[in-house]
Amino acid sequence: MIIFPFSFERMIIYTFPVHTAFIERDVEMLSPEHTVKALEFTQNPKTLPFHFIKQFFQLLWFLPKTDQYLCFFGGYHSVLPVWFARAFGKRCTIQAGGTDCMNMPEINYGNFRKKWLRKATVYSFKNCHKILPVAQALVKQQYQYDPRISPSQGLLNLIPDLETPIQVIPNGFDIDFWVDQGNPRPELSFVTVAAGTSNPTRGLIKGYDLIKALARNNPDWKFTLIGDPDYHSSESNVDVKGKLNKGELLKELNKHQFYLQLSVSEGFPNALAEAMSCGCIPIGSDVGAIREIIGGSGFINEKKSIDPVIEWVDELKKEEPHELRLKARKRITENYTFEERKNALISALNQRKDG
Repeated sequence: MIIFPFSFERMIIYTFPVHTAFIERDVEMLSPEHTVKALEFTQNPKTLPFHFIKQFFQLLWFLPKTDQYLCFFGGYHSVLPVWFARAFGKRCTIQAGGTDCMNMPEINYGNFRKKWLRKATVYSFKNCHKILPVAQALVKQQYQYDPRISPSQGLLNLIPDLETPIQVIPNGFDIDFWVDQGNPRPELSFVTVAAGTSNPTRGLIKGYDLIKALARNNPDWKFTLIGDPDYHSSESNVDVKGKLNKGELLKELNKHQFYLQLSVSEGFPNALAEAMSCGCIPIGSDVGAIREIIGGSGFINEKKSIDPVIEWVDELKKEEPHELRLKARKRITENYTFEERKNALISALNQRKDG
């Protein structure tokens, strides 16, 4: 016998293309005040028809007890939640995260480089009730880091007639978990975290071409690449590790002096902030929210090149970097806490439907 879900409390339907730690953290933030039903979609274009049909019936099934919809990223998975919200007088909010605000065909990145994905993204952002980007750079930016890429990026550049209200809510982190354990750290030890980097396009986006060049040109530097066991490096000073759980990652970050975030494009990189909270000195590219995250606690690479990074590290070797280690953690604890994001996100979702 089929039982319709009348026994459920009023809930937020949370849709996303792939399950990540970010999703888990948001559900944890919202759960004290809302019942959250997480519905994963797909990133596989070959299975899109099946997932559209599946999602339609999921949304229909939960409709009687649905209070509102929340989407992580705009894209194919947000089309039906936006349509259901409009059709049934509910609210739909989209958290813009990065690729949904970019058009970078030069590196095969961004929703706006593909005709139908662009249409789905534009429809979603123009017809949802509110957009919550994780970084101001996703709203509008003049991109300068990689000269091959068009400078006009961000939602307001890519959708000039966009009128949906926008509120930037940065990511937040558990600063009581991501801690500097006070361990001595090997000099010239570098770590970075990224999944899927064995895919050449993904590796390029995450700056692995620069990391490879840094490793080749600096044999006395030691690099640890976390997140994809299938990534291979021919450099003897590069150690590749697969995906780690939170506890393992905490220990690994506390073994390194520097954290590298040399991405070609980013929204608000979680691993960068977690590493800084653990006392890693950050080195990041001048994209997305990286500059505002790092502040004065590390180095910003303004153009895509390894030369400025090498020069800065060489200069730092003449000094005592411990102060930057303290600044890195302080930067996160004072600006990007779990509670700050939680309060801002709950407040945004609790606004009136016409807000």
